[in-house]
Amino acid sequence: MDIGAISIRYARALLKAATAEGLEDKVYQDMMTLAKSYLEVDQLRQTVENPMLSKEKKEGILAVAAGEQPSVLTRNFINLVLKEGRENVMQFIANSYITLYRKQKNIIRGKLTTAARVSAQTEQKMRQMVESKTNGTVEFETEVNPDIIGGFILEYDTYRMDASVKSKLNTILTQLSK
Repeated sequence: MDIGAISIRYARALLKAATAEGLEDKVYQDMMTLAKSYLEVDQLRQTVENPMLSKEKKEGILAVAAGEQPSVLTRNFINLVLKEGRENVMQFIANSYITLYRKQKNIIRGKLTTAARVSAQTEQKMRQMVESKTNGTVEFETEVNPDIIGGFILEYDTYRMDASVKSKLNTILTQLSK
């Protein structure tokens, strides 16, 4: 079985149903929470794939992993996945849905790394700059990393702009050692 093809088929079907019902944003949040749960809870995958556990218990576990109040569509979808015996690809389905949703909504992921916390205004300016260059919406993540000493590193799509003091010092060091 090709897990990638299976997960994309299920994710496409879910996105199509969610779009038809106007719930694609809510289902997106549910799938983001579910994907995050798989990353943060090491035993989730093993528990869901345990053949000794009943479908009802698996459904309850996945519903909780999808958030406090997953949509009815998400719950029904989880039930369908379990009925078809595809619980082993649920994590991949959630990630595929996230990818398809972002593509449909033209959402780009961006990351800003700075040596110290930046103001909301600075973060907003960087977000607007990326949005103007990509003509899309940006899901922006910020990270504080004192190791870069100063400046910033901006990443989005396949673009990376390293304006950190650390990289500039490394460049100077490389030039001096030649």
